[in-house]
Amino acid sequence: MNTLRIGMAQINCTVGDLAGNTEKIIRYTEKAQEMCVDVLSFPEMAITGYPPEDLLLKRDFIDENLKYLDIIKNKTGNICVVVGFVNRKKGIYNAAAVIQNKKIAGIYHKMLLPNYGVFDEKRYFKEGDEYKVFSLNDINFGVTICEDIWFEDGPVRVLSFAGNAEIIININSSPYHLGKWRLRETMLRERAKNSKVAIAYNNMVGGQDELVFDGSGMVLDVDGNVIERGRQFEEDLLIADIDIDKIRCKRKGENWQKKKKGFSKYKKLIKVTNLSKQGHLKKPLIGRGSIEPLSIEAEIYNALLLGTRDYTKKNGFKKVLIGLSGGIDSALTVAIAVDAIGKENVAGVFMPSMYTSNESIQDVDILSKNLGIKLITVPITETYNNYISSLAPEFKNLKTDVTEENIQARIRGNILMALSNKFGWLVLTTGNKSEMGVGYATLYGDMAGGFAVIKDVPKTMVYRLARYRNTQNEIIPERIIKKEPTAELRPGQKDSDSLPAYEILDPILQAYIEEDKSFADIAAKGFDKAVVKKVIDMVDKSEYKRRQSSPGIKITPKAFGKDRRMPITNWYKVTN
Repeated sequence: MNTLRIGMAQINCTVGDLAGNTEKIIRYTEKAQEMCVDVLSFPEMAITGYPPEDLLLKRDFIDENLKYLDIIKNKTGNICVVVGFVNRKKGIYNAAAVIQNKKIAGIYHKMLLPNYGVFDEKRYFKEGDEYKVFSLNDINFGVTICEDIWFEDGPVRVLSFAGNAEIIININSSPYHLGKWRLRETMLRERAKNSKVAIAYNNMVGGQDELVFDGSGMVLDVDGNVIERGRQFEEDLLIADIDIDKIRCKRKGENWQKKKKGFSKYKKLIKVTNLSKQGHLKKPLIGRGSIEPLSIEAEIYNALLLGTRDYTKKNGFKKVLIGLSGGIDSALTVAIAVDAIGKENVAGVFMPSMYTSNESIQDVDILSKNLGIKLITVPITETYNNYISSLAPEFKNLKTDVTEENIQARIRGNILMALSNKFGWLVLTTGNKSEMGVGYATLYGDMAGGFAVIKDVPKTMVYRLARYRNTQNEIIPERIIKKEPTAELRPGQKDSDSLPAYEILDPILQAYIEEDKSFADIAAKGFDKAVVKKVIDMVDKSEYKRRQSSPGIKITPKAFGKDRRMPITNWYKVTN
């Protein structure tokens, strides 16, 4: 059987760590050589990390990335390596270098630059205009980068029909959201079948600020079958033997020739490079068994673990602290933190007031013991009374309202930040997407902190994740999961006093925020019009709060921040 052995190193790169990223690339190259890999790929912009954002405006940054590409080149032997970097040539390009025998055989420039959602590549890069095909042992493969593969009539078809590429190596830094691996797989199946190519789809893994890259690389044969799958949220080295005879058999016939003729106009845009032949005897591949995709809850939980772990460690923090209230949000956040960086690196801070229930006191104690974390208790009643006493002359004859509630929240925020300053610990905030959506949060209070772990997790999903975590071992007390949510900032307070039930709120928020549905569209789904209007008004009025919130992990198709950019000063009304 005529085969090409493809390797894909889905590695965790850190933006700006050019030396560390390069060392990892070299190490995986050496490992792939031992496995007799013919062509090894690395993720999009593997040398620089993704996205480097305005680092790309610094000439020295581009220069250094090119120096490290040269180091990689000089460490590469007979194996062919495809590595993502930033190229400079009358502008800068999102590029892939094809390296063999200590030489750069060719460079491909990304053609389709995404400029939506979290992407703004047109701010930095020029578009490529030349297709690259490489021939190794008389087997042709094309190289593309991320967005290039998403369009049916894009570079893949050109490389196949005009360039006779039999394999497409596509390198990616594709951010995660729930279920995205399914979207990729569906798309890749269509590309493989329609263009009659095998596809090696390599994706980065790791956390970068709000983004998580999930890996989940895959190799597909010419029929669109997944023959090798990368692990989710873990570094991995995928190796697969591509059956070239099967591809060539599929291409025989009149229909293939007709399609080729339709792409003849692209011939002049295709650059074909012959690589040095490889004659080594391949070791048999040892099957590692099927890698099954994670469940919805496991997928999200692992994304939050990876995002928390990488944000903490890559930003130089050894320990984190979390304000514990006895509620479900802080319980889930602290569980994620412990699983991400270890119980010895997590501290809980309990700040009871005169409104804190005995149940909350007990639940925080049980939770902390179950997790084995340090618990710091700092009561706030006396501090709160001093605030009220100091403000009494100005507040004279005025009713108690949300002002007094927010004072409590801000005292707690001050305590958390004081501990953070004193010990150098990172404060993890505990607000969820439902609360952030409607502004049910206090600026400089419960929003105070450095990283918002569950910022993009709807409240209903918070409960699902808590139950999922308890299936491993029960750490979150059942009472925390079952009790009605409350901020405990006034006697008898419940979230339902201010908000619709979360089972109603969350689908309205999803429709308005993630799907950009109008008032009329949402009301037509059967929701009470008054409730829909209230929710939309709360979302629109809270933009100023969200702009001042900590970065948090993106797990939905549209998160607050880069995904959704609404003006703070905004008189447009979407309700009627």
